[in-house]
Amino acid sequence: MRFLHTMVRVTDIDASLDFYCNKLGLKEIRRSTNEQGRYTLIFLAAPGDEARGILEQAPLVELTYNWDPEEYTGGRSFGHLAYEVDDIYATCERLMKSGVTINRPPRDGNMAFIKSPDGISIELLQKGPRKEKAEPWASMPNTGTW
Repeated sequence: MRFLHTMVRVTDIDASLDFYCNKLGLKEIRRSTNEQGRYTLIFLAAPGDEARGILEQAPLVELTYNWDPEEYTGGRSFGHLAYEVDDIYATCERLMKSGVTINRPPRDGNMAFIKSPDGISIELLQKGPRKEKAEPWASMPNTGTW
């Protein structure tokens, strides 16, 4: 058995691609449209995983856009996506500058949470050992939920 992908439903392709690709840094590696089923699937890979995502089709995030509007509540028991980052502070700073709310700041130098435009929680984890506590992160309060 091997992990293939995690699917999240999205309500606005453009807003979702702006968030996942332009802000978070994922790369679109393939897309398929099913006119009969009335949906579009967009597969994304983390930077550095593009070749593996194309050749092995894993590990990926699948954005599913259903053409007919539907309300998605509570993530349908979905927990969160998690990504390892080289520098948790620099990543959070870059995301904040692009308009992303840091719901759970990296006060511990190790972990932060953000949300996609559709409310999907995304955990960011520091690669390697946690960073030394630093401001403004150490005293920054939580915002909303994650």
